[in-house]
Amino acid sequence: MAVILTPEEEQHIRDFKNWMHAHPELSNEEYETTSAICRALEKLPGIEILELDVPTGLVARIKGEEAGPTVGLRCDIDAIPQTEAIESPNKSLKSGVMHACGHDFHTAAVLGAAAALSRKRHQLKGDVVLLFQRAEETTTGARSMIEAGLLKLVHPDYFFGLHNWPGVPAGKVIIKEGALMAAKTNFVITVAGKGGHGSMPHLCVDPIVCAAAIVQALQTVVSRNTDPMENLICSVNAIQGGSMDNLVVDEVKMAATIRSLSAPAMDRARSRVAAIVENTAAAYECTAEIIYKEVVPLAFNQPEMTALARRAAEQVVGAENIESITPTLASEDFAVIMERVPAFLFWFGSGTPGEDSPALHHPRFHTDDRALVTAASVLVQAVMVAQNAGSPL
Repeated sequence: MAVILTPEEEQHIRDFKNWMHAHPELSNEEYETTSAICRALEKLPGIEILELDVPTGLVARIKGEEAGPTVGLRCDIDAIPQTEAIESPNKSLKSGVMHACGHDFHTAAVLGAAAALSRKRHQLKGDVVLLFQRAEETTTGARSMIEAGLLKLVHPDYFFGLHNWPGVPAGKVIIKEGALMAAKTNFVITVAGKGGHGSMPHLCVDPIVCAAAIVQALQTVVSRNTDPMENLICSVNAIQGGSMDNLVVDEVKMAATIRSLSAPAMDRARSRVAAIVENTAAAYECTAEIIYKEVVPLAFNQPEMTALARRAAEQVVGAENIESITPTLASEDFAVIMERVPAFLFWFGSGTPGEDSPALHHPRFHTDDRALVTAASVLVQAVMVAQNAGSPL
């Protein structure tokens, strides 16, 4: 692998990752994490912390010596509500909170890239933006930072994001053109009926019976309303309603999601869900309302950006260490940036060869931190390749 980071920089990012793993913070609560990132950046020459009106997360800039494209590097900084089940010297010190998705890995990798780019700033043909994004796990952080003025503050021409992938060994870089992570629509369905005594059902309108019918009917969105060759999930994942056994309640709430790797399939599914909910409710003499809670677009790597990313990765790890992969129906709110700026989402193998590598969000999830140097180095090279490419694609 090409040497990009110094031994001191490598040690620093390992130390930072270990500290961050032991001190996880949930979405929108990343105050200590944000302060630690700020302190780390302030030690690096040529890095300017920019003012953005958000309570957590931050954005910084490295000014290049020459005029040229502005390239962004983005990581996420929040943890999840999970209890860590693996013993290590850096085990989470917060009960019920854990970096079980590797955002500590992502943050440390971007800090490593920042250190190397700070040292190489006289070679930069344009500025570099460092985005430490809040609240990815709620898939609201990217949008909140854009709404606060991120893209007006820094005007990026290109953006690169990253995610670790435990099912692929450390040292491998995953380059996938096209759909990579699913578009997602989360929503809440409220079914309203008329409550009363269970002994007199003819005087009530039972929303539980209606809700059960809606759950069953929604199964046809995938099985009968969309192309079987499409990737689509439509599921009700929570239902709340009911009281004592002699009561009929007034309403039932259901939490549901649609995920897809195809924009037409997503549009078709949303249309069918709306029709099924409305008409099933009417058939049971109820009313129903859908409130959309989270809408995340498809993470899609365009061919031109994929070519840039592949070139950068091959220059660092060699073509033999580049892999492709089947896309996932998990979602990533970097896609909100990808809609607005030419961007690419790297995946970096983080599994230990020959060992079990629990999946993302598993209580025994962990990363092989030899991959930190790979990730940081490829991000540095991606900046250089993009700036040498010149004008935006």
